[in-house]
Amino acid sequence: MIYEVLSAFISYFIGNFSTSYIIGKSTKNIDIREHGSGNAGATNVLRTLGKKAALYTFLGDSLKGVLAVLIGRFLAGEKGALISAIFVVVGHNWPLLLKFKGGKGVATTIGAMMAIDPFIGIFSLALGIILIIKTKYVSLGSILGIVSLPIFMVYRGGNRLIVSIILAVMIVFTHRENIKKLINGTERKIGQKTDTR
Repeated sequence: MIYEVLSAFISYFIGNFSTSYIIGKSTKNIDIREHGSGNAGATNVLRTLGKKAALYTFLGDSLKGVLAVLIGRFLAGEKGALISAIFVVVGHNWPLLLKFKGGKGVATTIGAMMAIDPFIGIFSLALGIILIIKTKYVSLGSILGIVSLPIFMVYRGGNRLIVSIILAVMIVFTHRENIKKLINGTERKIGQKTDTR
């Protein structure tokens, strides 16, 4: 039990290190959460700082998920890995170090799932990318890509299915405003930039 708790604790604080915040401060000396949509994630970085910064943000946030799961697996096996997947996303979304104002957890969820089950992680990522290309809505592709995880995970069953459901629920929760905008037709499409004020 102690190693499972340690896995959760370490993973939460790994999630606290916000790639978008670090990139915003190091490149433009801005707090990315005070610009654009106010979200500390790759989409807001894309609109505010450009493609290169967004790519680095996505990769950095994904690697957090991978690292946390690997540490959890080392400390407490499969159960530790699954616990870490949840808590690294919680740490990214609600980081203590940034006063609980973080991102929406998409890239970190993808990274964590890639480390848990690469096959399903790739399917989920591919679905999200296809939807983004087709619709030009990053939020729609992100939501449906992650929500597909439990569907793909059904045949695995057990704790992996439970964790995938938890991750999907968190994505829907953090994207609740985007969902409202999608329904109302006011959600911005990819390519629509915002300035850094």
